[in-house]
Amino acid sequence: MVDVSTSMLEGPRGPKPGKALSRKNIFLYGTLLIVTIYYAIPLYVMVVTSLKGMPEIRMGNIFSPPMEITFAPWVKAWSEACTGLTCEGLSSGFWNSVKITIPSVLISIVIASVNGYALANWRFKGADIFFTILIFGAFIPYQVMLYPIVIMLREIGLYGSLGGLVLVHSVFGMPILTLLFRNYFSSLPEELFKAARVDGAGFWGIYFRIMLPMSVPIFTVAVILQVTGIWNDFLFGVVYTGPDAYPMTVQLNNIVNTTQGVREYNVNMAATIITGLVPLSIYFVSGKLFVRGIAAGAVKG
Repeated sequence: MVDVSTSMLEGPRGPKPGKALSRKNIFLYGTLLIVTIYYAIPLYVMVVTSLKGMPEIRMGNIFSPPMEITFAPWVKAWSEACTGLTCEGLSSGFWNSVKITIPSVLISIVIASVNGYALANWRFKGADIFFTILIFGAFIPYQVMLYPIVIMLREIGLYGSLGGLVLVHSVFGMPILTLLFRNYFSSLPEELFKAARVDGAGFWGIYFRIMLPMSVPIFTVAVILQVTGIWNDFLFGVVYTGPDAYPMTVQLNNIVNTTQGVREYNVNMAATIITGLVPLSIYFVSGKLFVRGIAAGAVKG
């Protein structure tokens, strides 16, 4: 029997807590602070510049806050900025990006989730070969496939259209998404799958009634990855679409690099921020689920 009074006199056991201001912590937090400042300064400059008028910008102090806040550059970036002879701003490119992103994300995630589910729980003939081909496709440089895809889209009549770009994004997004879904479904308790099979549930019954309700984190990961990749894409947008179907990033490039008239830095900064608001908003809204999806097996082998 342990003497309670003696054990209380001995004090708490275990390793001593580290010092709050140890060299390790100072180095760690100092490094994080420097990195944060490094990434925050450009964003700060973009925001304050977009809220200034051109006379104030010409004064040269890019770090000073605006003396008089104006949202005219934001209005012009959205609806009045010129790209050549067209002065519609980013608005047309925004709606093109929406029309491209939504169907591309839905198609690629739906197909990839079914592929990952089948590869993880239903061992069909040739599954290993199929999975190897998908993984190989995920690491092929996009630039290698540009010209062959141009020929393919031209032959099927989709080159230069929004539908052709949706098809390209859907196909290129499926390999890595299939890998993520397959690894996530493999991390779920196998007993649930076996119990459902014993109860008579089939392929689609298990998928819709068991797998989907447990897969909200990995679907969030997939949505964030796809929306960010597709919305921020410039290469595919400028190669596979025409002027009437340019996504927002191509419109941004045309606005920033226009050579007509005075270069309006405040409009350029406002246009850049507007272009990045959609993926940033999605990440901030669903960031916790994104971390849960990664931690729950999204990148496990």
